[in-house]
Amino acid sequence: MNKAPRLLLIALLIALITAYFAFGLGRFLSLDYFKSQQAAIETWRAAQPMTAALIFFVAYVAVTGLSLPGAAVMTLVGGAVFGLLWGLLLVSFASSVGATLAFLASRFLLRDWVQQHFGERLRAINSGVDREGGFYLFTLRLVPVFPFFVINLLMGLTPLKTRTFYWVSQLGMLAGTLVYVNAGTQLAKIQSLSGILSPGLLGSFVLLGIFPLIAKKTVEALAAKKVYAAWQKPAHFQRNLIVIGGGSAGLVTAYIAAAVKAKVTLIEKHKLGGDCLNTGCVPSKALIRSARLLSHMQRSPEFGIREATASFDFAEVMERVQRVIKRVEPHDSVERYTSLGVEVIEGSARLVSPWEVDVVRNSGESERLSARSIVIATGARPFVPPIPGIDDVGYLTSDNVWELRELPKRLVVLGGGPIGSELTQAFARFGARVTQVEMLPRLLMREDPEVSGCVMQRFRAEGIDVRVEHTAKKFLVEKGEKILIAEHQGREVRIPFDAVLVAVGRAANLKGYGLEELGISANRTIETNEFLQTKYPNIYAAGDVAGPFQFTHTAAHQAWYAAVNGLFDPFKKFRVDYSVIPWATFIEPEVARVGLNELEANERKIAFEVTRYDIDDLDRAIADSEAHGFVKVLTVPGKDKILGVTIVGEHAGDLIAEYVLAMRHGIGLNRILGTIHIYPTMAEANKYVAGNWKKAHAPQKLLAWVSRFHRWRL
Repeated sequence: MNKAPRLLLIALLIALITAYFAFGLGRFLSLDYFKSQQAAIETWRAAQPMTAALIFFVAYVAVTGLSLPGAAVMTLVGGAVFGLLWGLLLVSFASSVGATLAFLASRFLLRDWVQQHFGERLRAINSGVDREGGFYLFTLRLVPVFPFFVINLLMGLTPLKTRTFYWVSQLGMLAGTLVYVNAGTQLAKIQSLSGILSPGLLGSFVLLGIFPLIAKKTVEALAAKKVYAAWQKPAHFQRNLIVIGGGSAGLVTAYIAAAVKAKVTLIEKHKLGGDCLNTGCVPSKALIRSARLLSHMQRSPEFGIREATASFDFAEVMERVQRVIKRVEPHDSVERYTSLGVEVIEGSARLVSPWEVDVVRNSGESERLSARSIVIATGARPFVPPIPGIDDVGYLTSDNVWELRELPKRLVVLGGGPIGSELTQAFARFGARVTQVEMLPRLLMREDPEVSGCVMQRFRAEGIDVRVEHTAKKFLVEKGEKILIAEHQGREVRIPFDAVLVAVGRAANLKGYGLEELGISANRTIETNEFLQTKYPNIYAAGDVAGPFQFTHTAAHQAWYAAVNGLFDPFKKFRVDYSVIPWATFIEPEVARVGLNELEANERKIAFEVTRYDIDDLDRAIADSEAHGFVKVLTVPGKDKILGVTIVGEHAGDLIAEYVLAMRHGIGLNRILGTIHIYPTMAEANKYVAGNWKKAHAPQKLLAWVSRFHRWRL
């Protein structure tokens, strides 16, 4: 935007405000002055009523528009000179127009700058204003404890619409204006403004300010009553909470409910632990560990070992994966959760009312259970795109790949996200010829391009055939050979294979739980509000089925909110906090991130500085022959406040934890630099990147004086 209009407006405002104080115009807006001139002013008003009203209106707009002191006194004068009705009319509209001008000036001059520099921290406020800005403004307008000119200026920095600001201000200030104008009709009896703002009157205003909160709760109650109108609420509940789904979100929800002594029932039709234990995190990391051992043997000369070989059977590797699952399984077992006080039912569940669930146990028995609150935590499953011929060739997903006991000689992996990339590298290291097919321009598209570049370079160095910008069109079987037909830059590409692994994303489990019958909105995920509530305030959703993240740790994070809100609403409930969400992709080089990266910061137009430390300079990385990767930190320009961190390299998923803690608790790079890190460890990279930030922000002028001081001491 052209800066000239802004500079012109700033100059004009400064000139007007300076003139106001330089010429002592404030003396004309004092209570004593008006009382001394009251008779003359009333005489003039009687002689020229329209002119007097117009001048008063313009003056009032100017005072409020420029945020000058004196509006309260002018309101009293309006009542004294024009009477209750006309005084109220003039002041009400003049104050709203002036407030809107101040609002617009603040928006024009400052909003872009404020949002650019503080947009990330203001995201929650902006979101709240988008949803209920009018309500919050109305509440503030009713309580004169909050200076109106401050409200005008601050609201101008938010996304609140101008027309909403005007009409809410017009309505919200009406009660206070009426009190002041009415008091002005008795101006001769008023000695000071404190006579108006008595404790009793202020208390009345505060009660008036609380009214919208009470009204909001009433509206919520009426809305809930309307939602529940078609259902018969049970007179009593058998349980405090029913949890449908025994994955990460469901287990943690049940655990928290039991910990606070609530009566909770957990229903799972397959195995407790969900995808993470049985088909996701645990088995994939076990497979990756075995594959990594093989890769290190192939790199033996790097460690001073002339030759190292390994003889292995892929079936035995996959059996080890199952043993790892069995070893972890007791952590998520029926026995453990029963001992914690959770009633665990192995069976399927279906909602039949907002408080009731029909359960069919795996044994065949059925029953109906009721609870005050219900949490849906049914998870997600691998998404299989409807590519022609895919059913004919057969396919693997992250659900059934663990059933393999024979290594495919030629494996096609569809998908360049975290799951596809992890399994691509693992199978390649076991000796499969892997072709990874991704329709987008690079792997790991959520990460910065340089991260994707590091990963693709490593994959290709390990013999993986990475095909980006290849769109799978159809599958064929020709002369007994399976072939993928893909499109690349307008050309048809044929990729022969023995097995195909589909890893293009996950779809929420939404069918078969009674959601449609209850009218609960569910497209790709279940629609929830900021408290994880669905259409029915007592029914919550958490984990993959709710989104927006599909990580085990975010499912557990949401579970806390679902459990606490489900058990303690309407007395207390909490909005879900997504401000600091970390994740990692367990490939080599390992990739971990928390907060913003450059890609997202640029998309959101958030100003940032980048500080980088290359791990190839780190002593421990050199000693381990893992001297590759980097730590990249985004900070607020000129400050050490962390906006986001990306780490590429050995143990990135572990190293990121320090930054997760720092961001969660407002710790900056200066404090990380001042923290002792053990030598030699990979964690020193975190300290060194903080040191690089400090060097870039060293106070050069002060250091020049310090240099002179040291020379003087010589």
